[in-house]
Formats: sequence, structure tokens, C-alpha cells
Amino acid sequence: MKLPTLSLLALSFLLASCARERVIPVHVATTPVAEPNEAKMKRHESFNEVSKQGEATLVFLGDSITQGWEGKGKAAWEKYYASRKAANFGIGGDRTEHVLWRLENGNFDGLKPKLIVLMIGTNNTGHQNRPMPEINNQIYTCSAEQTADGVELILRKLRKKAPFADILLLGIFPRGETPEDPMRKQNEATNVLISKLADGKTIHFMDIGKTFLQSDGTLTKEIMPDLLHLSEKGYEMWAGAIEPKIKELLGE
Repeated sequence: MKLPTLSLLALSFLLASCARERVIPVHVATTPVAEPNEAKMKRHESFNEVSKQGEATLVFLGDSITQGWEGKGKAAWEKYYASRKAANFGIGGDRTEHVLWRLENGNFDGLKPKLIVLMIGTNNTGHQNRPMPEINNQIYTCSAEQTADGVELILRKLRKKAPFADILLLGIFPRGETPEDPMRKQNEATNVLISKLADGKTIHFMDIGKTFLQSDGTLTKEIMPDLLHLSEKGYEMWAGAIEPKIKELLGE
């Protein structure tokens, strides 16, 4: 049976797109792994329940900085996101490989959000030289390039799980007191790489890191008390910085 011309064109485009897709290397940041922690596993399972309900239209996905919307960010969350049927899929300590495991084990199954806000990678930077129980206590190392690979693979999985959602990919927030901090530099290097993953159509990149910094590039404990996690004021600043883009992508 002869296929309609439109179908042939669509098939050709699909094949061309697949041919252009690069092969992402297999390494620590792209190998899904579960965290050996009962509390975190229960939190993961709660996300699966939210996914099955299929009601969340806005989902924040990430690590402890994202989970912190339920702590010091609670007031800002109530102000900006509670009325939008938002869900918080943040788990403290997560790296790209943990998010990949979550996506392969129920997160977003049944969920059809309009918008996903993704920020992940600061623990890929910060866990350097630690023994990792989930990988047989091997000493953890992860480069900016490897972290970016992990983020790219997460984006691909989100595209398959939620093909009609927009994704707002945030640059990893600054950490460390000064611009010379090695972890700050690695996060910045990662941000340069992941910024190239945005297509301006369904994946949008924003780096709001300067929102939290002084004019000389220093980070204060008023904004991030431990120079990593946000204060109440920091969460208000985060929400305010992305609000115009959130409104745009939600079509409000």
C-alpha cells in the first residue's frame, strides 16, 4: 500500500533526527544507580504515586536544592506554585545517575505535565573523592563533561516520558564563597556545556546564577547559609527570577 506523502516526509525527518543523535558515553554520570537509603527510596516511591495520579502540571526535578522547596522554600512555593498543581521531585544527594534510575523506575509514568523544571549536577561536582556505597565504595570522580552527558541523557528520557512537556533546564547554581572556588568553576564549566542542549522549542536553558551573587562574584551566607543550599530569601529570589519564563511556558 502506498504511504501518503506526509507520512513519508515525517518518516524521513524521524530517521534523519535519529541519525544526528550522538552516542552518549557510558560512565559514572550516565549509569543509572539507586541510592541505598530507605528514606530516599520512600520519597522516590511517593513520586511514583504522584505520577500515577497524573494531575501535576508543573514538576520540579532535582536534588536537595529542589527538595528544599519543602523546607526553607515553603513560603515561596505556596506563593508561586501551590495553585499551579506543582509537584516537587527533588531528592537530597541525587546526582545525574540517581535521577536516571528514578526515571527508569516509575517517576513520570502516567504524568503529563505542561512544564518540567530541571536542575541537577551540583552533587556530581561536590561528591568528588568520596567513597560511594551504591558503587561498591568506589571513590567518586566526575568531570564537567561527564555531568553534562548525564544531563543530556536525562533530557532524552524526559522527552520520551513526557513528549508534550516543555523543559526549563536551569544552570547549576553557584557554590563556594568566591569565583575561584574549584567546585564553582566546575559547575560553571558544566553550565557552558548543558546550555548547548537547549533547542529553544521544547528545551529552554536559563542560568540565573548571578541572581544570587554580589557584584564581585562572591556568595553570601544570607543567600546560601552553607554556600550551597538556599535560605528563605534565596528561594524567593529563585522563584522571582524564573517566574516570567514559567508564565510564558505555561501559557498564562
